[in-house]
Parts: sequence; C-alpha cells; structure tokens
Amino acid sequence: MIKSMTAFAGIEHSRDNITVTVEMRGYNSRYLDLAVKLPSSYGWLEDMVKQAVGRCISRGRIEVRIQIRADEQTCWNFAINPQLADAYYAALDELKHRFGITEAIGISHLAGISGIIETVENQADAEILSLAMEQAMQKALEAFEAMRADEGQAMARDLEARLAFIENCIERIDNLRQGLVEACHQRIQTRVRELTADQVEIDPTRIAQEAAMLADKSDISEELTRAASHVRQFWQIMEADAPAGKPLNFLLQELNRELNTMGVKAGSADISHIVVSVKTELEKLREQVQNIE
Repeated sequence: MIKSMTAFAGIEHSRDNITVTVEMRGYNSRYLDLAVKLPSSYGWLEDMVKQAVGRCISRGRIEVRIQIRADEQTCWNFAINPQLADAYYAALDELKHRFGITEAIGISHLAGISGIIETVENQADAEILSLAMEQAMQKALEAFEAMRADEGQAMARDLEARLAFIENCIERIDNLRQGLVEACHQRIQTRVRELTADQVEIDPTRIAQEAAMLADKSDISEELTRAASHVRQFWQIMEADAPAGKPLNFLLQELNRELNTMGVKAGSADISHIVVSVKTELEKLREQVQNIE
C-alpha cells in the first residue's frame, strides 16, 4: 500500500498533570529530513521524538512542533545570563563615558534586553514526562499515518487507471508488431514498382528476404517483454507494504527507455503514435510518484 509524503496531524495528550501538544507536517523530499522544535528546557527529548518518527517514516520532510505544559500553580522560573549582562553593562558604561552622560545605569536599562533575563519552565519528573511524550508521539504518528494512507489510496486510484491504459497500449503495440513483416513486404514492393514504373519483373523471393531483414531490424519483441514486466512489477510494488516511491520512479525510467527504443526501431506511424500517448502517461505517473514515500 502506497503512502503520501504530504500529511498533517495535530493532537493533545494529557497525563499526570502534564499536557503535550504535537503538530506534525509532512512534505515531499528525496530523503528523510526531520526537524523537531521543542521548548528549550526539554531539548533532551529530541532524540526520543526522532527515533519514534524514524520507526514509522522512511522518506519526506517531517516537521514536528511540540509544546509541553505542566499544570502546576508555579510553572515558571526566571534565570539570568550573567555573561550577557556583564557585556551589555560594559557597553553602556563605555557609551556613558564617551558621550559624558551623567545618568546612572539602572536595572531598567538591563531588564529589557532579550536574553539577560529569561523565563524557564519547570521540568516535570523525567520519567513521567518521557512516558507522556511517548504516548503523545504514538497518537500523533497514528493520525499522521492515517492521513498519509488516505492520500496514498487516492493516488493509487489515479496510478491504477494510468497503468491500465499503458497495459492496453502495450497490447496494441504487440498486435501491430505481428504485421510488421507484411507491412515491410508491401512497402518494398510498392517502392520498387514506383521506381521501375512496373517495367521490371519483381522477384517475390528477393522481396520477401528484404522484408524479413527489415522486420528483423525493426523487431521490438524484447522491448515489449521488458515493458510488460516493468508494468507487472509496478503493480506488485504498489500492493506491497514497503516504501514504494524510489523503486516506482526507477521503473518509470526503465519504461520510458523501452518506449523510446520501440518508437525508433518499429518504423511504424501507428506504433509511434501509441508510444507518444504512453510517454505522456508516464510523465503524469512520474509527477505522482514524486509524492509517494
């Protein structure tokens, strides 16, 4: 079953006076690109979040934003950054002497500077918080995976319709291929008659030999066999549980290569027209596959 790389999930989970809010967003990416945003005092939970995501998702740009709230009467402390305060005070003092300012440097000059005084959220008990986070991530991932699966089913229906069209085209090309020898025979015979104005007797055996040689050069049976095999593999990968995006993209490249060869070798206008139609569908398939994990 294929899954989309684009999805969204937002959940809130509470346990033992701790509330964890998780928002997950997924975007297209060639590889797994994970970005986690946590409150600064809970940065130690980042590895847990990344491991949880990595167990479920193998490809895509995943952004996880987490908020943690401890439902206590006092949930905020304040901390100062003494190095930043010293440096800023020294800068103010230098300005004061440079410009002959007599005003004293007061606390109001320092308190408004970002980073000198910061709010720090009280950390809850690590074991309880870890359990709450684990449960919150499980719920978020379940919702996220459900949306990815729903999007994947919608894409699968589109892919299936296009694959059915391509299979039909391959069968049509195979049927047309059966008449290539006769078509070559008729072309050669017609051309010789045009050049000789029916003044020269045509050796039917020699015409048949030339037609067979041309048909052999135009033989696309191997390309048709490989193309049909690629389509069967495409179906199988779509129905499997493993991530499908990369192998499907590879198969589309191989299908395109086989169709190009058919169009060049066949020497048939009817086959060339079908090849063009198939390549148009392959391009649409390729665009869809870029959204698949």
